[in-house]
Amino acid sequence: MRTATAIALLTLLAACGSRGELKPAEGHAPPPKPAFATAAPTPSEMMAPPSQAVPTRNDELLTRSQERSNDRFSQPPRN
Repeated sequence: MRTATAIALLTLLAACGSRGELKPAEGHAPPPKPAFATAAPTPSEMMAPPSQAVPTRNDELLTRSQERSNDRFSQPPRN
């Protein structure tokens, strides 16, 4: 009984993830175009995150070892 219920719930949950074309609700207009845009963005363009929301990773690997410069605030540990 529990197995059948679990399978039924998982099937219903899988059906919730269906994707379709984004459209405005009936009786509502699509959002207005941005002030300085030449054309209104498509729904897929509005759903894509801007580059600031998903920054690229910048790892600067050391290509050669370098000696550290003197740091006058670097003190030996106290006892």
